[in-house]
Amino acid sequence: MSRKRKDQIVIVGGGFGGLYAVHSMKNSPVEVTLIDRRNFHLFQPLLYQVATGGLSPEDIASPLRSVLKNQKNARVLSGQVIDIDPQRQVVILEDGHEVAYDALIIATGASHHYFGRDAEWEAHAPGLKTIEDAIKIRRRVLLAFEAAERERDPDRRRALLTFVIVGGGPTGVELAGALGELAQHTMREEFRSIDTTEARINLIEGLDRILFAYPEDLSAMAAQALGEVGVTVQTNKLVTDIADDHVLMKDTQTGEQTLIPTYTVLWGAGVKASPLGEVLARRSGAELDSAGRVMVGPDLTVGGHPDIFVIGDLAHFAHQTGQPLPGVAQVAMQMGQYVADVLRRRRFDKEVRPFRYKDKGMLAVIGRNRAVADIGRLHFGGFMAWLIWVFVHIGFLIEFDNKVKVMTQWGWNYVTRRQGARLITGETAPVWLQLPIEREAAVEKAEL
Repeated sequence: MSRKRKDQIVIVGGGFGGLYAVHSMKNSPVEVTLIDRRNFHLFQPLLYQVATGGLSPEDIASPLRSVLKNQKNARVLSGQVIDIDPQRQVVILEDGHEVAYDALIIATGASHHYFGRDAEWEAHAPGLKTIEDAIKIRRRVLLAFEAAERERDPDRRRALLTFVIVGGGPTGVELAGALGELAQHTMREEFRSIDTTEARINLIEGLDRILFAYPEDLSAMAAQALGEVGVTVQTNKLVTDIADDHVLMKDTQTGEQTLIPTYTVLWGAGVKASPLGEVLARRSGAELDSAGRVMVGPDLTVGGHPDIFVIGDLAHFAHQTGQPLPGVAQVAMQMGQYVADVLRRRRFDKEVRPFRYKDKGMLAVIGRNRAVADIGRLHFGGFMAWLIWVFVHIGFLIEFDNKVKVMTQWGWNYVTRRQGARLITGETAPVWLQLPIEREAAVEKAEL
């Protein structure tokens, strides 16, 4: 009696969705290939702490091979998928290598979205999606304080100590809160020529309140908590221009324009789907929404291709509420587990039920002892919400040593208010953030 061949499952993307799908197939009679252009899984919800010096990059990243070393039916390939051939059932990597599949799970997430102004704004306003983004933001923020320490011109010094975060969603709120803590407490009294508590942090949101996906009472709590750490929340404001030394914004109600002199702009206003969505649409006829997300069926498959699944931030799933599900880790995790179950049921000819997202609540942290929680009918903020946020995020970290490192670092930071990962690394600073003598030399060199 011949044994049934093991299905070849290919998963593109080692984020929450991809990794949870792999883990959920640990005991299934399949061979799983996980492909990612990075060799590590990144815990994106804590990227803002790397950007503000609270954690080091390695604290929130785990090598994929290490994570999956004990799962014998899984292998990891390092590479970038650039094409898909649904007819031959293969994915094609950048170097031309092809990987065959019986079922394909695409979980490549999303990237920054500058609403058509990418070429103009991306260099001035980095977003926060990767380790490189976090290090770039950390460098810019810290260099702004260093440049202000040596700046003699009061107007330029004021602009150097002005920070603008565009977007009042969870990323913008958490980043603004962490910057406020950094300026108000962590770096206080470390400089001699400037007072870091005078830093002006502006959080700009186009809608009438921040954290729009949360209940109104929690939006108000978050705005108040941000004010307590020196953040000015500006709602009903749309950014219309970003330059080296300023941000221009327009009031959506009055049309009035306001210019904010600043050298540090951070982006958290929007995301667009991975480019692999466009490849899939071209190759399979899949529909895309306005953000480039792939329209999926009730079982997360692409129309006409029951062997292709799309999960996480790349998927537009509106069958449950009429609106697409939020781009949060919980959605991706549950989708990954669901697809693994679908493949298991198909193999044994069992009924496949539509995907149903179970909302376990939302948490957003503003700073030390400050957070907001939306859990079922419970809406609350303050220390208890912050404590729940701490343990939830430690629990979601993939490897045990990361849990220990983060818990230890947070404990030390909480007691001492010190953040030891405030290192300025990477490439040379932009001219507009260089110290006076460096700026003059750069200008002279350019003129030559």
